[in-house]
Amino acid sequence: AEATPPSLPDDYGTQRAADASEVVAAIEATGRQAVAIEADLADPAVIASLFDTAEEALGPVSVLVHNASGWRRDTFAPVPEPDGVAAAPAMDAVGSRDRPVTAVSADAQLLVDARAGALLMAELIDRHRRRGADWGRIVTMTSGTGGGYPGQVSYGAAKAALISYTLSAAAEMAADGVCANVVYPPVTDTGWITDDVRAFVAGDHEHHHIATPDEVAATVVWLCTQANHLVTGNVIRLR
Repeated sequence: AEATPPSLPDDYGTQRAADASEVVAAIEATGRQAVAIEADLADPAVIASLFDTAEEALGPVSVLVHNASGWRRDTFAPVPEPDGVAAAPAMDAVGSRDRPVTAVSADAQLLVDARAGALLMAELIDRHRRRGADWGRIVTMTSGTGGGYPGQVSYGAAKAALISYTLSAAAEMAADGVCANVVYPPVTDTGWITDDVRAFVAGDHEHHHIATPDEVAATVVWLCTQANHLVTGNVIRLR
């Protein structure tokens, strides 16, 4: 049965915090192996331990998909009250609020989306070279092409940095047999889609579909297969 879409932002947050054992069980039901590891990617010390745990349970890591985000909405233009005092942040359709850019909001996204992505790629290629491997795949996820992202400025900056890291990895790791790409999915229904979002997608020429997670995953999976040996160094937009 399909899960009931959350009616409130708090419900969405609860779903995102659900036990990863359900994902592990779904993978194991296909006859494959999986291990779930809880980690704070804002802490650089966890990067090597993630690889150690994965290698101990599953063997050498040849594929990296970086889909983690410290997302929070921030802006250079929070709406002020008429007397110049900042108003309570406005809430959007999924319950996020327009808050001013701060060190906290910037770090939340730059450390997880960008720095962690770079460190994960560095750890992968270091181990790859030390064991003499000749095949690897990296896929990172973005929500834009690297330009400005008004209303979510730190998120946009973090994703722009992640794109740059990934495209650099594609160039610098090519001789090691590693393909690296960025996937830019369409609006994807992971439980947050509202009628307002559907109306926006229907009326915007930049957005053609609301995708399911499986539809996006199919592209990511193909990029990580032996069949793909020529597609590398790209931002691949799905519409």
